[in-house]
Amino acid sequence: MPWKESSAVEQRKSFIAAVKSGEENVAELCRQFEISRQTGYKWLNRFESEGEAGLANLSRAPHRQWRQMLDEVAEEIVGVRRKHPRWGPRKLKAYLERKSPERVWPAASSMGALLKREGLVVAVRKRLRVPSFTQPLQHADEPNRVWCADFKGWFVCGDGRRCDPLTCTDGYSRFLLRVRAVAKTDGAHVKSVFEAMFRENGMPESIRTDNGPPFASKAPGGLSRLSMWWLRLGIVHERIEPGCPEQNGRHERMHLTLKQETASPPAANLRRQQEAFLKFEREYNNERPHEALENRTPAELYRPSKRPYPSKLPELEYPGGVHLRRISQQGSLKWKCERTFISEVLAREEVGLLEVDDECFEVYYGPLLIGWFDGKYQRFERAEEVGEPAAGAGEHFGAAACTTA
Repeated sequence: MPWKESSAVEQRKSFIAAVKSGEENVAELCRQFEISRQTGYKWLNRFESEGEAGLANLSRAPHRQWRQMLDEVAEEIVGVRRKHPRWGPRKLKAYLERKSPERVWPAASSMGALLKREGLVVAVRKRLRVPSFTQPLQHADEPNRVWCADFKGWFVCGDGRRCDPLTCTDGYSRFLLRVRAVAKTDGAHVKSVFEAMFRENGMPESIRTDNGPPFASKAPGGLSRLSMWWLRLGIVHERIEPGCPEQNGRHERMHLTLKQETASPPAANLRRQQEAFLKFEREYNNERPHEALENRTPAELYRPSKRPYPSKLPELEYPGGVHLRRISQQGSLKWKCERTFISEVLAREEVGLLEVDDECFEVYYGPLLIGWFDGKYQRFERAEEVGEPAAGAGEHFGAAACTTA
């Protein structure tokens, strides 16, 4: 019968003491302690050479693992980790296998243990997290189907100047199209960045943003001068629901990496900060493996759009039978010598009025239904459902808009 685990060391001490007393021989004591003579002499020899410390159990792990990581392999892993301190073991493994496919690299778990031994893993406090948003973007099933755009929260550079990074990615490939610190977060400055992207990469089918300026406004249909420009280019503006950033989850996750890599801490000035953004663009697109892309890089999946940026801004198209009216500089629509206020955002823009009943009209800006107009009582009502495309007379008719006052 083996030693009792709970008091093995104490029993060994008692056995040694009984042997040293000389009252009984070793064979008899081994029978009393229910161990073999071989085991008894083993502990006697351990006690003679090491004292009481020799009576404790020794680790059964081999002194050297047969598949122990080679020193040069460990040095290369540590070197890449120091160069990219935010990359985890799986990303490091994918990068090294891509860089040197002829070599056999350790498992990601072994790399993680190495990083921990080298003090390159910073322990973080565990906290409850909201379950991650796992659904893919509805239409991002090929490059340039959906572009995702947003402002990464502003911060102050070392010289005290404010930095507002505008970011844009391709929803399918995660390709980072732009990170630019704009002088102002207004429509004009954002438009210039998008114009450069359109010239370089072509135009997407849709652009997904939040509901903040300059992407959207409180105008009918949520239109802003920027989204109206997109609409004239044939680009659908998709807006996430208020308070639901997870609907743009892929882009928000990129923002976290951008902050860690380029703004923790911020650069000395805006020029240096923009240089950090450009370096991040190149690394994020061409070097950094992406686990959601099966450890491929965004550049491997992204292709420029086949929709070129036009040299001249197209005019909005309206079907036959639509009454065209130009909104005044003050934002009003003129009908039968009277004016009804629509929105200042639509100033000097042309809208289409599609009659669905006697002097009751659906009001469109291009394909976008923005509300209903009662010509008899000169009253305008916004569309409750924003972003509905034209689908034929009466299909989106707002009954409340054309009732008698």
